[in-house]
Amino acid sequence: MNTSAVIVCAGNSTRMGGINKILLPLGDRLVIGVTMQAFQNCEQIKEIVIVARECDIPAIKAEAEAAGITKLTACTTGGATRQESVINGVRCIGKDTELIAIHDGARPLVKPEHIEKAIKDASVFGGATLGVPVKDTIKTVEDGLITDTPPRKFLYNTQTPQVFKRKLYFEGIDFALEHNLDFTDDCQLVEAIGGKVAMTTGDYTNIKITTPEDISIAEVLLGKKEI
Repeated sequence: MNTSAVIVCAGNSTRMGGINKILLPLGDRLVIGVTMQAFQNCEQIKEIVIVARECDIPAIKAEAEAAGITKLTACTTGGATRQESVINGVRCIGKDTELIAIHDGARPLVKPEHIEKAIKDASVFGGATLGVPVKDTIKTVEDGLITDTPPRKFLYNTQTPQVFKRKLYFEGIDFALEHNLDFTDDCQLVEAIGGKVAMTTGDYTNIKITTPEDISIAEVLLGKKEI
């Protein structure tokens, strides 16, 4: 099925001290370059759409050219929230797109084979997201006091890409806009209209670069990946 990747990197990087994490060096490339290469190398992906701050788009286009990214078809600016940014990106996908894969630009170590697994599951269930089982015991807390300990076997750390059939995702967007809902997770759009989302098991190396020390961790993981 024709799948478009919408890579979102329009955040303000407040936890990076204002440094734009997607333009930081990682291996021989920039973070966004490594991210784009993962989708470039996935056969199921027919096009890549980047959502970014307007000031970053020239650097992203230059990195795409330097990294040999031929699937990049559009760059657009983000909105005030993540949901608005994704919607801006989705508006740029091709008319023949059947599945939409939404990915955080700051997750450069996602593996093409895991992207393909999520696409396959989404084609069956309507939606799918990469994720991994939690390793720690999780507590729910209210007013500083523990209120519950959910069974760990039911808990997953959710990653990206999150992949959805086009029609289903558009229905989720329409529902959210109609009811003035703003979700931080794309699965919630589909969950809100009763759609099914499969949890596709990925791996723990698909980290999100959020703080400065994450770059050092990503460098180590990238080195192991290339061995």
